Amino acid sequence: MTVTLRASRGPAPRLGEPAEASPDAIGAAPEAAAPEPAAEPITATPVGGRAVDAPVARLRRRFFSKLTARVLAVNMMALMMLVGGMLYLSSYQERLIENELSSLDAEATILAANLAEAAVVGGVDTQQSLDPDNARQIVRRVYQTNDTRARLFGADGKLVADSRMLGQPGGIIEVRPLLAPQAKGWFRGIWDAIYDWSTEFAGPRKRWPTYVERQDQQANDYASARAALSGGVGRQIWTREDGKLMLGVAVPVQRVRLVLGAVLMTREGVNIEGNLQTVREEILKVFAIALGVTIILSLYLAGTITRPIRRLARAAERVQQGRGRKIEIPDMSGRRDEIGELASALRAMTAALWTRIDAIERFAADVSHEIKNPLTSLRSAVETTARVTDPAQQRRLMAIILEDVQRLDRLITDISDASRLDAELSRAETGTVDIGRMIGMLTELYKATLEDTGLKISLSLPPGSALTVPGIEDRLVQVFRNLITNAISFSPPDGAITLRARREGAWVIATIEDDGPGIPAGKLEAIFDRFYTERPAGEKFGTHSGLGLSISKQIITAHRGQIFAENRDGRPGARFTVKIPAK
Repeated sequence: MTVTLRASRGPAPRLGEPAEASPDAIGAAPEAAAPEPAAEPITATPVGGRAVDAPVARLRRRFFSKLTARVLAVNMMALMMLVGGMLYLSSYQERLIENELSSLDAEATILAANLAEAAVVGGVDTQQSLDPDNARQIVRRVYQTNDTRARLFGADGKLVADSRMLGQPGGIIEVRPLLAPQAKGWFRGIWDAIYDWSTEFAGPRKRWPTYVERQDQQANDYASARAALSGGVGRQIWTREDGKLMLGVAVPVQRVRLVLGAVLMTREGVNIEGNLQTVREEILKVFAIALGVTIILSLYLAGTITRPIRRLARAAERVQQGRGRKIEIPDMSGRRDEIGELASALRAMTAALWTRIDAIERFAADVSHEIKNPLTSLRSAVETTARVTDPAQQRRLMAIILEDVQRLDRLITDISDASRLDAELSRAETGTVDIGRMIGMLTELYKATLEDTGLKISLSLPPGSALTVPGIEDRLVQVFRNLITNAISFSPPDGAITLRARREGAWVIATIEDDGPGIPAGKLEAIFDRFYTERPAGEKFGTHSGLGLSISKQIITAHRGQIFAENRDGRPGARFTVKIPAK
């Protein structure tokens, strides 16, 4: 995002640090700081990246979101797989075929029994055989108007009778049942085409041997008829050239145990196909309704996801492109779901970004003000040096210039450290820090340093208490060094500095007390501001930048802790308290 920093007019001079040149500058008239011109906008450029003045990728405006398409595809895929499996109907088709074959078996058994009783000539003493004329009359009379075709083969395998033939076997007149004409509308034609395609798509049909009917038919042409002439019952399924089924059952015609012929009953699988189509059409109707409901519910579900996400994306894009704070992320916390959590997180992130931008702007203004003070003094000294001819005065002015340069160097160093602190705290990995051991080492270090000054430093720790916290040890050491150094600078020559640490519940609490004059009334919070200085009387001006306590507070806040100052009760001195969550 584009971060624009504007350096505003600096605040009033801090206590103890005038904004004018030092009065030691001989012949230099203090000059008031000139009004600062409005700073140019500064465009932040990420390290190793490109400038982000404009969004790299704009939010695409789509009529149909990809997320909606994926939701529809997933929901429809499961439904289509289910319906595709149901359209296959393999087991249902097998049951229909079995029923048709059983029906043909029953009809063929009845016809064979009738032929054995009425169409057999010969007696006990003579050779028994089929009477062709009687056999043809029985077959034609029974199945003349039936959709079942009956054929009778003799014991020699030759065709004796056919229910669809008039005249002698091999005649040219064939009788077929007439089907009532069915008018098909355009919709039915389209539906049948869709049905044929969908059934083929649902799965390949099982292929049986192709049905071939020669003009001179023999029992050997049909495996079922050959089985019947052998005394068994034969069943056979064929596939016609048009893809329809043909079913056949053959049973023997016999007297006692003598096989006199074979009856072959065949029937087209029209009923089977019709029943399958009826069931499939009902499934497709239910599928169409379920598909419509699935699409509507999927669109609703996708809409409840994609619409708020796109609203959040557009709001984020407007925030990225905007120059003011009137644009806010929509509040969707009332949804009580993941999108509501996302919206709340984006709102919190946006608020944190604005807070960071405000902090950067304030930091830029403070830096501008604090650097301007020594620059003003330095400018006055340099201009005065050009007009002064006395060597002693020139040396005094050069000393002032050197002090201002050193102060600028110290300010720039502290400002650089403060500006890097946020990034370092966000990237550094935390570990386990023993506060008791750490301040114990610092106490021993400062004891050796203060041995000749008369100051006393002591440490008080509870025995056997674990004072470990999660944190960055180097930065926590920096905090306690700042606080101890601050206590040393305010303590009298014979004063005492006391460090204590203890654990209270979920907190590790450390305190640093001194015997100094304490903190001025109303300044307990201000001392943690950037560039604030409240130094002891007699200390050389400009020795401190006023960033030590501010940096300490920044580090403790990054550790989710607290730091505050107070004056001791009943006696002079200040107490600084650091609270960090225990591990």
